[in-house]
Amino acid sequence: MQLTREQINYCMECGVCTGSCPISYELPSFSPRQIIKRTTAGQDEDFLKSREIWACLSCARCSSRCPVEIDFPEFIRSYREEARKNGNLPVESHHGMLQSIASLQTCDIKQQRIAWAKEAGNFQETGDYFYFVGCLPYFEVTFRYLNLSPLSSAKSVLSLLNKMGVTPVISNDECCCGHDALWSGDEATFRALAEKNLEVIKTSGAKTVLFSCPEGYYTFKHHYPEYFGDLPFEVLHITEFLIQKMPEAQLSFKPSSNGTVTYQDPCRLGRLSGNYDLPRQLLKSLPETNLLEMQRTRENALCCGTSAWMECSGCSKAMQVDRLQEAIQTGAQTLITACPKCQIHLTCAQSNTDLDLKVTDLYTYISERLNGAE
Repeated sequence: MQLTREQINYCMECGVCTGSCPISYELPSFSPRQIIKRTTAGQDEDFLKSREIWACLSCARCSSRCPVEIDFPEFIRSYREEARKNGNLPVESHHGMLQSIASLQTCDIKQQRIAWAKEAGNFQETGDYFYFVGCLPYFEVTFRYLNLSPLSSAKSVLSLLNKMGVTPVISNDECCCGHDALWSGDEATFRALAEKNLEVIKTSGAKTVLFSCPEGYYTFKHHYPEYFGDLPFEVLHITEFLIQKMPEAQLSFKPSSNGTVTYQDPCRLGRLSGNYDLPRQLLKSLPETNLLEMQRTRENALCCGTSAWMECSGCSKAMQVDRLQEAIQTGAQTLITACPKCQIHLTCAQSNTDLDLKVTDLYTYISERLNGAE
């Protein structure tokens, strides 16, 4: 990624990025401004060998405030593939299990990833709408020890779609979107996964692809066109679809037994995609739901503390506990998020504390409020 001379000159006199960075707050030696200074001063080789190249969360809190619009996450991403080639690899979380799963999906393997859908509702092999489920079936198995069900989100989305008269395509041949591979410098794996997904969607005949995962949505919306050109289908986040279609579907909802909630803005849905309002509109449309905002919200929201299943550290845990405490300070008993990774990371951090807070998924929360829902 090339920076202009104007951007570089302004950057050296600023420092807003470092003051905004949650990693810099927990790890004072990490500074986006100093990283840019080192690389533009010809110290690329040193940076490519450093651990700092993997420390960035790519949460975009810095770039959202940058006066000269330097996209620091993309700046970091542009160096990571070269770092990997030079033998500087990230520390993979969960023993690299999720990276191995993504790599296996680039091969010609048979998956059994739709059993949940057969139990949850109606879907089909071809049609106008394709629901991209992403890695939730694999998360379901990997994070069972946390006593949460990432697939409850997909089940809820399918239920809501069915209630609105939509029978989506859900495919056994779908793969990981490639987000994590791309952000950890493994472009070859990203390309292989993306090519398989594009072929699966093409075969389905879908005109619109729906996403509940912010990372899948952002990757398809931003990076797939970057690498493969214009897509032959519309990319929609499920909140966009629900806001459009729920009123005409005339769904009715029951009041919550405890309607005081707060909302976690996922980085890929909020800062990187600009979708702050729609999740909040959905929550406020439910009867007797009181949404209380945390101190840091929308473009200032704190990241859930780790990225692409790598570099999970004491720094990450400190950020997660900080966010949980901030949620509790609102007076809410429930923290709602629209990202499966946020739910997993915050639940994991909470499991090592005595913090009393329910962390739940937006679509599960909405589905449970449906009249007629069990």
